[in-house]
Amino acid sequence: MTENVRPFLTAEWRCLVMLNYEVDASLLARYVPGGAEPDYWQQKTYVSLVGFLFQNTCVRDCPIPFHRHFEEVNLRLYVRRGDHRGVVFIREIVPRRAVAWIANALYGENYVYRPMRHRIDANSFEYSWRDGGQWNRIIAEKLGPSQPLISGLHEEFITEHFWGYTRRSPDLTSEYRVDHSSWRVQTSGAARFEGAVAEVYPRDFAFIGERPPDTAFVADGSPIAVFPAQRLPFSF
Repeated sequence: MTENVRPFLTAEWRCLVMLNYEVDASLLARYVPGGAEPDYWQQKTYVSLVGFLFQNTCVRDCPIPFHRHFEEVNLRLYVRRGDHRGVVFIREIVPRRAVAWIANALYGENYVYRPMRHRIDANSFEYSWRDGGQWNRIIAEKLGPSQPLISGLHEEFITEHFWGYTRRSPDLTSEYRVDHSSWRVQTSGAARFEGAVAEVYPRDFAFIGERPPDTAFVADGSPIAVFPAQRLPFSF
């Protein structure tokens, strides 16, 4: 139980952009680690391109100079193991090499370093990263005031996954808990990705650069706590 375990990392995730794409479950099969299975919402499976701000980041309660505030953009899919609903990250982009190294070494994640920037204003959230000489970006315009999540709706499905799963090897999967409060969300009227998908994402996800998201919204965010990864307690 996480109540008796000290978090490895604490931070705030703020100003989230969430672009969500319906995909065939067969596309996700190769990315789902052993012991987990795709999670469905109304018989559909999704991947999300998510951008947000990491703020006030601490490792084991210790702030790390020059690594407290930064952007992240990740591409993720949704899985479950029993009553644990979680995510698998296809790729995570950050502008700090040390963050990428630690996450890859300790959690087996798929972080990469890229120069990044963001723009936050009253009407929209935008996150950008550079590959070579080209800037890629995700942007979402806001519609109306933020609202609490409603049980059973799509926004709840996308945001309320509190476990991370990583394939460490063909016969080993790790699991870790991410705690945060329920987020307030706003529908996005104009949301899109602009750039070259193939520079950072597998070819399976080329559709992100070819069609708009099926749904999109922004979220206020909250403090979060990431707990140490654990090997799943069974054999495959």
